[in-house]
Amino acid sequence: MYAFDFEKPKTVAEAVEALSREDAMALGGGQTLIPSLKQHLAAPSALVSLTGIAEMRGVCTGTDGALCVGGATPHAVVATEAAAKYPALAALAGNIGDPAVRNRGTIGGSLANNDPAADYPAAVLGSGATIVTNTRSIAADDFFEGLFTTALEPGEIIVEVRFPIPQRAAYAKFQQPASRFALTGVFVAKTANGVRVAVTGASENGVFRWSEAEAALSADFSAEAIEGVSVPAEGMVGDLHGTPAYRANLVKVMTQRAVRAA
Repeated sequence: MYAFDFEKPKTVAEAVEALSREDAMALGGGQTLIPSLKQHLAAPSALVSLTGIAEMRGVCTGTDGALCVGGATPHAVVATEAAAKYPALAALAGNIGDPAVRNRGTIGGSLANNDPAADYPAAVLGSGATIVTNTRSIAADDFFEGLFTTALEPGEIIVEVRFPIPQRAAYAKFQQPASRFALTGVFVAKTANGVRVAVTGASENGVFRWSEAEAALSADFSAEAIEGVSVPAEGMVGDLHGTPAYRANLVKVMTQRAVRAA
C-alpha cells in the first residue's frame, strides 16, 4: 500500500466534486479495489468512499412499482429488504460470497466493476433494470460493454438501480466453492413482454443475453422448451474449472434449473 487521501462525502454532489480530482477513485465496499491497491494494480491519489451518502443506501418501491436499490446498499441488505418484493433478486444477493463480503460489498460497486463472474450483472441484465447515475439513466442492455467495462464515464456514480418486477424470476448458479463466484450463472425473468435470460461467468466477453433461449421460453416457459437450443462453445471461458464446451453446456443446464425454480 502507499499514501493516498481518503474522503467520505455526505452527498452525491460532494462525491462528484471529490472525484473530479486527478486520479481520484470511488470506493464502494472495497471488495475489489482494496485488493487491487494491495497488489499495486491501482494507484489513486484519493479514495472517495460512497458509503456515507444516505440517499444511496437502502431498498424502496418507486412510484412506478419498481424496486429501487441505492448504489451503496450492501448485498446483505438487498438479501433481506428485497425479499418481499423481488425474491429472486434477494436470493441472488444472499448467495454472494461469504457474510463478510455481503456486509461490505455494494451493488453499485459490483456493477461498476463488472467482473465477468459476478452475480449482479446477470440480475440487472435479466431483469431489464435501469442504472441511475448522477447524470443520467442507463438501460441494462446499454450498460455492460465487456470484461470489466461499462458505459460509465469517468467520475460518474451509480446512485440507484431500478428493477421492474417480473411475473416470475429465478437465478441458478454453479459456483466456484472457494470464492463463490459464478463459474456459470443464469438469471431468468418472465414478464408480460416475454422472457429475458442473462448469463454470467461463462463468456469471455462477460455477461450476455441468450436470445435463442429467450425466444424458446417466451413461446413455452418450461425447462423442456430449450432442450433443442444450445450455446456455441466458441467464445466461452476455458480454464482449470472447465473447457469452453463444458461452460456452454452449463449455460443450458443452469437455464433449465432457473426456469424450474421460477
